[in-house]
Amino acid sequence: MTRIVSFKSPAKQKGVVLFISLIVLVAMTLAGIAVTRSVDTGNVIAGNVAFKQATLASADRGIQAAVAFLTAGSNNGNLIHNIPTSGYYSANATHTDWTDPSIWVDGIAVPDSAGNSPDAAGNTVTYIIHRLCLTPGTAPDKNCAQISQATAATQGTSMATGSEVRVPPPGIFYRVSVRVDGPRDTLSIVQTNVEIK
Repeated sequence: MTRIVSFKSPAKQKGVVLFISLIVLVAMTLAGIAVTRSVDTGNVIAGNVAFKQATLASADRGIQAAVAFLTAGSNNGNLIHNIPTSGYYSANATHTDWTDPSIWVDGIAVPDSAGNSPDAAGNTVTYIIHRLCLTPGTAPDKNCAQISQATAATQGTSMATGSEVRVPPPGIFYRVSVRVDGPRDTLSIVQTNVEIK
């Protein structure tokens, strides 16, 4: 006796699972690329912050060099007139855009302790000093910023231009501006006011 066995052909597959798998694979690839770029961006930002902090730390060197110049000049009485070759001006600056490179043409480059400029971190430090007076070349008087005398009407002290002259005369105020150019076009500008008696 002969037995006939019949086999059913498998149902046609429509490929839906393959299509969904490809979509998931593309989505996972895009997510992996996004995570990689995010990590790279985070590293770049952290590096830029480190460069910025290094320029701010280098600015202290410029402030110290400017104060040393002011201290030596005040002992000699040489701070009444402009000394552009030393980055010194006997009147207040009129410009406001401190990022303009033309302002720093007469600035004084400050080397590091080993005499290098730029320093080992790649920072170039430059300073400019302005005496806080309205008119250049004048002796310190009401023309210059000073601590005003306290009167019965005004208690306390304040730094003001045009206030009464103190007896004995107060110290003279100077603004030290320091520009630090660092790697990756990092730029920091630090200003401080200094009183020299």
